[in-house]
Amino acid sequence: MNFQNSAILSLGSNMGHRLQNLQQAIDYIHTHVATVVTVSGIYETPALGFEGDAFYNCAIVVHTSKTALQLLVGVRAAEQEGGRMRSATGEYISRTIDVDIIVFNDEVIDEVQLQVPHPRLQDRNFVLYPLRDVAPHWVHPIFKKDVSKLIASTTDNSDCQWVMKLPAPLKSYNPERFNYIAIEGNIGAGKTSLASKMSEDFNGKLVLERFADNPFLPLFYDDQSRYAFSLEMSFLADRYQQITDDLSQFNLFSDFVVADYHIFKSLIFSKVTLSEDEYRLYRRLFDIMYKELPKPGLYVYLYQNTPRLLQHIRKRGRDYEQDISADYLESINRGYLDYIKSVQGLNVLVIDVTDRDFINNQEDYLWILDQINKTK
Repeated sequence: MNFQNSAILSLGSNMGHRLQNLQQAIDYIHTHVATVVTVSGIYETPALGFEGDAFYNCAIVVHTSKTALQLLVGVRAAEQEGGRMRSATGEYISRTIDVDIIVFNDEVIDEVQLQVPHPRLQDRNFVLYPLRDVAPHWVHPIFKKDVSKLIASTTDNSDCQWVMKLPAPLKSYNPERFNYIAIEGNIGAGKTSLASKMSEDFNGKLVLERFADNPFLPLFYDDQSRYAFSLEMSFLADRYQQITDDLSQFNLFSDFVVADYHIFKSLIFSKVTLSEDEYRLYRRLFDIMYKELPKPGLYVYLYQNTPRLLQHIRKRGRDYEQDISADYLESINRGYLDYIKSVQGLNVLVIDVTDRDFINNQEDYLWILDQINKTK
């Protein structure tokens, strides 16, 4: 299951400093529009359809929560930022930067302002060669041919010379060095969204908490005192089983794993919900299980204040969460922060995301990656 859309953009420039124009466009797209995860080689090709200087062309793969039309708006902004001037008559002219959406997931889009796959993709070497670099196994959803077959059958016989390769912006980040990152937070803080984005962007193994099928959860929100112990014991057993099963499949010294929870959350929630006697018994069982589990190389806690958490909870609309009180969320936050202050032997990073929208705002997402990147 993908939590983001994947698109491939074609970039070209034949005016001014062509390489710099491409680099600036890639940087603008990455910092303002979508996450640039892969960049092709740069290819030099002659102007096609008009008299002009030769182009530098490349392709990039981006991940985004935007729709195709929303991405198009961002692409147009990147062109405008790069000084793109369009002909009043619609004819081909030289340009500092040209950016086209050529692939959006495996979708076929036929709108007035956007056609995907690009209708002339198969007739343009300057699109096909960079496309082969970033997506060699991509199959055209209409022609049912992969990129190599499209190149073999194209009518374009123009020269297409490899020049050099630019690094992908994500190469400046290396969360993989932690091997195993656990992302935690209160209810509605966005931990699953962040874990999912990072796993896709950095090709990590994603481990998600399987909470949705817990039969005690809706009962607990109706009658906390009656179902608290059953709920917490059920969660503890599920989390222990899942971590044991999922992480045993990975080599934590070579695979990069991102999880949207850490089993210690069981202790934090149970301390809030259980009676003193129940908690003592629960803690004894937890300590036995905890000793057997691998520890994350980095534990990230996403802090949000209670009003913002309540907004997110209402927005995602889970029926059984709608009656969660501000006091309950405050107690959970205190539990996490008290744990973070007292825990030893765990690499902890607290990030305040109260005023950040890292799902819809690219700058906020990169800001979080920067915080992780600064952590030793």
